[in-house]
Amino acid sequence: MCFSALVEQDIARLKRDFKARPDLRAFKKLFERRTRGESVLIPKAMEANFLGPGTTETVEIAELIFAYHDSKTRQLEQDRIKQKARLDNAERALLGGETEKLLNERRIAKNKVGFCEEKIADLKRRQPERRDARIFPQHYAPVVVEEGGERIIRPMRYLLRRAGKPATDDRKFSGCYNARRDNLSRFWRGQFGHSHGVVVVTSFYENVSRHAMEHRELGPGEKEENVVLQFDPRPEIRMRVACLWSHWTGNGEPDLLSFAAVTDEPPAEVADAGHDRCIVPISDFNIAAWLDPLGRPDGDLFKILDERERPFYEHKIAA
Repeated sequence: MCFSALVEQDIARLKRDFKARPDLRAFKKLFERRTRGESVLIPKAMEANFLGPGTTETVEIAELIFAYHDSKTRQLEQDRIKQKARLDNAERALLGGETEKLLNERRIAKNKVGFCEEKIADLKRRQPERRDARIFPQHYAPVVVEEGGERIIRPMRYLLRRAGKPATDDRKFSGCYNARRDNLSRFWRGQFGHSHGVVVVTSFYENVSRHAMEHRELGPGEKEENVVLQFDPRPEIRMRVACLWSHWTGNGEPDLLSFAAVTDEPPAEVADAGHDRCIVPISDFNIAAWLDPLGRPDGDLFKILDERERPFYEHKIAA
């Protein structure tokens, strides 16, 4: 399952490539929720869309971003001061003799000071980095959809909560950031053939077992070890990955737009690296049909998934 990916967050480029309109109202609502203190995970690369000169609406979003950064920085600075005092206390106590408890206290406090300083520096950083576009489950990304014959770019959470289902499904079905092809007609029936989307992915990450990656059995007494692999398409392409999405509503809770990437059996090189699933990049000539699925037989939609782009996926152990 694709647990993480580098996703195109440049709204201007998505607008140009897909001839789509960004739903600025939806983006503004998302940033407002985060500023109010809700747990909304927004990649730094998505923020970058609104931090330059723009319209009144984008300037308002920029103000929300700066307000969040200021609030988060103050919180982290308070935590840093608290952990620095904890570290100083532990180091003074260690002058009287080392104990396992004091050494552990110093280690934890030092790590937490470093964490706060790293997060503060990241909030202040303006130079873009490739990792700014990486998403994990529960993170938001721009998804291209079609409604009423118009293509629209909306921010959606990477973990689909099906409309009409309880919010507790987020925990019960925590793997619903991916939608298996062999389950599209059953578990995903409410979305498959109804609400399709596309995200642009340039690289993706998978968890594999080290012994599977190395094509061997576990040794006597050896525990299974997880390895994170990064897969890059060769030649380099901007993969238009097939997605399903849903608009969830609940009493007293904010509306939720969320999506899942469609996965299928892996190509030989992904299977050889130790993983059993792979995302599905749609061919450009099938984008229009995928985004407008209503009334199309399942067989036609599965054919779109079969006629996918087929790059070679080069892999390496992720840094």
